[in-house]
Amino acid sequence: MATTGTPTNLTQKTKGGIGESTLRPDGILKVTGEFAYSSDMWHEDMLWGQILRSTVAHAEIVSIDTSEAVAQAGVYAVLTYEDLPTEVKNYGLEIQDTPVLANGVVRHHGEPVALVAADHPETARRAAAKIKVEYRELPVVTDEASATAPDAPLLHPGRDDHHAGHVPHPNIVHRQPIVRGNADEAAERADVIVSGEYTFGMQDQAFLGPESGLAVPAEDGGVDLYVATQWLHSDLRQIAPVLGLPEDKVRMTLSGVGGAFGGREDLSMQIHACLLALRTGKPVKIVYNRFESFFGHVHRHPAKLWYEHGATRDGKITHMRCRIVLDGGAYASASPAVVGNASSLSVGPYVIDDVDIEAIALYTNNPPCGAMRGFGAVQACFAYEAQMDKLAKALDMDPVEFRQLNAMEQGTLLPTGQAVDSPAPVAELLRRVKARPLPPERQWETTEGADVRALPGGLSNTTHGEGVVRGVGYAVGIKNVGFSEGFDDYSTAKVRMEVIAGEAVATVHTAMAEVGQGGVTVHAQIARTELGVNQVTISPADTQVGSAGSTSASRQTYVTGGAVKNSCELVREKVLEIGRRKFGSYHPAWATAELLLEGGKVVTDGGEVLADIVDVLEGETVEIEAEWRHRPTQAFDLRTGQGNGHVQYSFAAHRAVVEVDTELGLVKVIELSCAQDVGKALNPLSVIGQIQGGTTQGLGVAVMEEIIVDPKTAKVRNPSFTDYLIPTILDTPTIPVDVLELADDHAPYGLRGIGEAPTLSSTPAVLAAIRNATGLELNRTPVRPEHLTGT
Repeated sequence: MATTGTPTNLTQKTKGGIGESTLRPDGILKVTGEFAYSSDMWHEDMLWGQILRSTVAHAEIVSIDTSEAVAQAGVYAVLTYEDLPTEVKNYGLEIQDTPVLANGVVRHHGEPVALVAADHPETARRAAAKIKVEYRELPVVTDEASATAPDAPLLHPGRDDHHAGHVPHPNIVHRQPIVRGNADEAAERADVIVSGEYTFGMQDQAFLGPESGLAVPAEDGGVDLYVATQWLHSDLRQIAPVLGLPEDKVRMTLSGVGGAFGGREDLSMQIHACLLALRTGKPVKIVYNRFESFFGHVHRHPAKLWYEHGATRDGKITHMRCRIVLDGGAYASASPAVVGNASSLSVGPYVIDDVDIEAIALYTNNPPCGAMRGFGAVQACFAYEAQMDKLAKALDMDPVEFRQLNAMEQGTLLPTGQAVDSPAPVAELLRRVKARPLPPERQWETTEGADVRALPGGLSNTTHGEGVVRGVGYAVGIKNVGFSEGFDDYSTAKVRMEVIAGEAVATVHTAMAEVGQGGVTVHAQIARTELGVNQVTISPADTQVGSAGSTSASRQTYVTGGAVKNSCELVREKVLEIGRRKFGSYHPAWATAELLLEGGKVVTDGGEVLADIVDVLEGETVEIEAEWRHRPTQAFDLRTGQGNGHVQYSFAAHRAVVEVDTELGLVKVIELSCAQDVGKALNPLSVIGQIQGGTTQGLGVAVMEEIIVDPKTAKVRNPSFTDYLIPTILDTPTIPVDVLELADDHAPYGLRGIGEAPTLSSTPAVLAAIRNATGLELNRTPVRPEHLTGT
């Protein structure tokens, strides 16, 4: 103990703090297959749950006959809407319009109709197949025209929610206009005006771990639910009223999550498993197969977008008009918030003073759509970046220089009237991706021994280079971070510090859902940095601690990381108070110096050691649970769209290099480089991984990913990884990443949420490169071979 005698200086700082690429605690387990996912859970005397789903998209339920299913050996329960225990029979993230089980009508293909619990999964499946449902099919609503026609079926008649007075038709979930300046007058100053209609396909999150969970009935009449989710406390808020239980009797624990990307923000099997467990008095496990997973979660909103831009001869953008129509499917999910993002970010990272914007989301009989990485900004970025290339071409300007000329910067006013009050290095990001050396050209017809497998379609030996052309394209995007529009976006962290086996140990407990983003790693890094300890334990996430909000909106490192930092600071002050009480009389620095915890010691800011943390904490434990909030936001005005709706923005730019076989319509992305400002890289290795992962998802929707819905029947045609294609290692190009660290002074450590921004600009960059190679307009995603060959 360095409390008397000659003072010493700190010789070893704490390792594994912020700014270091510490390894994930779950990394080795995951790559070796030893990690326990929610689908791996098991309980003695466990039953298996199965869900019967509708085979049609819109129909009246005439009758349900469960008698054969009930009579099957091994079946313990069969439930329909009539068996729900309370008057609360709907749930939903923002609008409670989603039935737990269909009540008299089904509104989309695959809607849950009945539940079965049996002693074997195959028994449960066979019993569900014996349930006889008679449907009387109704006309389907599949697009804006059919949704808003005078005789359109009202999918949610008698709507009574806070959006209803603002929308022009009951089949419109939400509408957000944004008007600033005078777009009509500004258009008169334009020397060139370009417009375009764009179509964005329905993308699936395509996480590899299917929806799954285990519900265990408890002796107190409650239930313990172990589940893969993105937001424990939101689930709890929706589950408890349906079960007729107080929230403290629905105890939720996060289980291993095999990816999410927004698809687990809504409920899937949570209520169903709990209902079956409480009815049978036995643990019930539900695991979706891949086919069912496509029906069991929301998808990215498909969109129709119309844009008009004008510019002067010297390259300054004069105005922008746009209309964005998002298909929300049968239920609201997160559609209102997606509309808010799409409209407020529809202008892109550019200075445009005169705008006229409208975004809406529809109710249709298509699959429900909600949160997915990028959350409304992805669809808008695809359209406005195509417009930037059109403007540059019309003005005979370099597309990067044109963007840089109009790029926003710190202090720019957005169309909502909100100022960007942190670094906005849009022009610099573009400069960096353009300055990167291009991959070398390959002379396939003359290079001896050239590997044709690297060509488009080369693994099928369809070409040896003839008809293959190269293209280069650029794009940049803007994404908000965190929940917006006045949402009380907070997180809670409980931090304990104590001595265990002669060593100071910190324990961090939050309800943050670890879905692969690396929050468990960052939380330990924050605790080491703030508390100066090497040993940090991360407690399992559950509802026994306050809410951490959703693992979405690129918010967890900012908000829950901020909460961990805040609670660690409060714990540190308590530790220092104990130290002053115990040892303050030994050294005046206890009262006069700025004190830190570093390397297991209490030190002054000059590095002088005052005591071991172990000696300070001897016989005492410090524990604090506290909430932390970022700066408040406000809702956008429903007439003008004005308001400080967002707390932070993130920016990313991409350059895509592609090769296109113009004869077969095949595309090979050679390189997809990215530059992104992250504010502060708390874990540089994880930052690179997030950027490369988001970039790959953007690549997927550019050239292959789309859920195909039959426009006549609203049925999903490709609910499998056989027919819904995602990029594999053979499709994924080299992804060099250039990371900027320009601190946001309003955020913990100056950090910036990073997970979503690369998903925005990667898609339009790939499309721009294909256009550059082929000269085609290509106004839809994904690009298919027939779009490139005209067949």
